[in-house]
Formats: sequence, C-alpha cells, structure tokens
Amino acid sequence: MTAELLLTDAPNPLRETPLAALHRDSGARMVPFAGYVMPVQYAAGIVAEHLACRARAVLFDVSHMGQAWVEGAGAAEFLESCLTADLANLAPGRQRYALLTNAAGGIDDDLMVGRLSPTRFLLVVNAARKAADFARMAATLRGDVTFQPDENRGLLALQGPMAALALPEAAHLRFMDVAEIQIAGTACVVSRSGYTGEDGFEIGCTGDEATKLARTLLARELPTGGTVTLAGLGARDTLRLEAGLCLHGADIGPDIDPAMAGLGFAVGKRRRREGGFPGAAIINAALTAGAVRRRVGILPEGKAPVRAGAAVLDPDGRTIGAATSGSFGPTLGAPIAMAYVPVEFSSPGTGLSLDLRGRKVPAVVSALPFVPHRYAAQA
Repeated sequence: MTAELLLTDAPNPLRETPLAALHRDSGARMVPFAGYVMPVQYAAGIVAEHLACRARAVLFDVSHMGQAWVEGAGAAEFLESCLTADLANLAPGRQRYALLTNAAGGIDDDLMVGRLSPTRFLLVVNAARKAADFARMAATLRGDVTFQPDENRGLLALQGPMAALALPEAAHLRFMDVAEIQIAGTACVVSRSGYTGEDGFEIGCTGDEATKLARTLLARELPTGGTVTLAGLGARDTLRLEAGLCLHGADIGPDIDPAMAGLGFAVGKRRRREGGFPGAAIINAALTAGAVRRRVGILPEGKAPVRAGAAVLDPDGRTIGAATSGSFGPTLGAPIAMAYVPVEFSSPGTGLSLDLRGRKVPAVVSALPFVPHRYAAQA
C-alpha cells in the first residue's frame, strides 16, 4: 500500500466523485480515501499506470479535491492574510503554489491558487483538508470579498510527456498558466500543472459534464498509437514520490514548517519582508536561520519497499528520524523514501540505514527529486 493510501480514515457514508460510474465500468479497484471511494488502480496495475504516465499520457480523477472561488476587489489581500504566496503580484492567467499556515508556523495545507481575472481566484485544496480549510477561510472574510466552495465540480489531471498532444486546446499554456478554455464543447478551467513531475494539465468543469469530458480525453489518440489511459491513486502516489513532492498528512503537516520541508519557495520574497500571514515571524526566522532538520530523499539497498514510519538510523545505529513516505519507484526500479533528519545527516551521499521490520538495511541520502521534473517551459 502506498503512502497516500494510508490516509484512508473517513466518515460514513463515503462520497463518490462524478466519475464513479466510469471507474467501475473501467474495472477499477475502489478504496476509501479522504471521505470518498476512489480508484486505486485499474486492470493493468499500478506499475503499468505509473510507467504509462512517464512515457505517454494518463488521466487521473482528482474530483475529490476541494475547489472554491474567491472574488472581489480585495480578494488578493484577503488570500494573503491566510496564505504564504505573493498573490497581489500574481498576474491574471497565472497560478501559484501556496501554503496555509498556522500561528506556530506549521503547514495546515498546501494548495494551488489560480488568478482568472484581477478580482477572481480559484483555489484547489487537498481533499482531506477542504472542510477545515474552507471553514477557516470563510470565517475571516472581510469587505466585499466572497468565498464560495464549489461542490459541483469535476477535476481531471491529464499527465505525461504526450499530454499536450492529447489536449491541443491548451497546448499554448506555459507551466503554471491557467485559463478558461472550451474542450469539445465543455467550458473548463485548465491549468498547466500537476503532481507527477511530468508535463500535464489539471482540468476543472461542472460535475455534470465531467464524465463526458473524461471519455473525450480517453478517446484521443497518441502519436505512438493507442489512446490516453486511466490511472488511479496508487500510480499518482508513486509518481509524486519519485518527483520528490510532499503529501500533506505524511510529509508535511501542522508541526512541520516550510524551512524543514524545503518549501521556502512557497513563501514569496515580499511576504517574507512584510509578513501578514499566520506564523509569519516564526517561519521567516526559520528560513533565515536554516532548519535544524530537513526533508531528504532516501535510497535503501535491495528491492524491499520502505513504508512510512520505518526508523532512520545514523552510522552508530541511533534513531534520528522516520520515513514519512516510502514505496518502490517503478521508474528507478528501486525502493525510495523521504524522511526528516538532522541537518548534519542531510547531504546527498550520507550513509544511513533503515529499520525494515527489524532488519537493518543500508541506505544513502539522495537529492530530490529522485526523477527529474519535466514540466513545460515556464514564463
């Protein structure tokens, strides 16, 4: 079971995305995740889906994610009171990764913020956090700003090196552009982004049109033959881990600050100077001084996959941390993990070991990402 799928505690009854019938018709194995029943894999299996994303193009259903519209003349200023990113200077048609922090400097969530117009923003937040995020943000509204969660939306992630060939309507977008685009007659909000390390797009539309849109994309032929294929949560997790990307609730959370997590880039330079977001003074001090513990990649010897919670040991056998995410990396053909370790053990090549069910396995610290990112050209 991959790291993402450890986070399956959910209230009953479980909800379904607008694509649930398509998943079942396509032979998906469904599992509970973040209050939803979601496809973990299809008949080909996680490894095949993972490799198809690295080589071709696959389609994920991420409609369980939370989406909300923020509008008004003071929308940017309102969002900056909650988030770390520089949104006042974000141009319309652009998107930015941001952190929702708490008063202690921890990361309550990580999310994407797209600016569709000077006064209109779209947020995409983690599924397990959307109720808490939206309640917290709505409670701090001020002035003429409106905050409207949109539960009637589908969200698809088309990912892989051939994604732009399968979506010519959006091929003109640069990495982290966002735009309203018609795709086969369906009104969509499309961003050139994703969470696999590959080029790709996230495509939002009304829930009523999500299945039609998905079937349209799945029917599109690729230059090498065949069509776009479906992929589930299992491949999404192994892809993001190879790409060195954090999973909230595993690699980041309310007790992890941006300096520890290596996410200082999500705190805008102007925001560091001016503050104004929760925990700003603590976060800025940590970014200035440097973290005493850092998130690192870990490459164990052998083929045995690492699981979250496996103890990380220094050369003297002392426990210095624990894996936060771990799996077998299909692209590398080897196990991989991430963990937080003291800064003196964080340099790539540092020899460590892991306790895998009572067996001490040699390992080395690796630079992140494990697999280089292949995003489209940036602005």
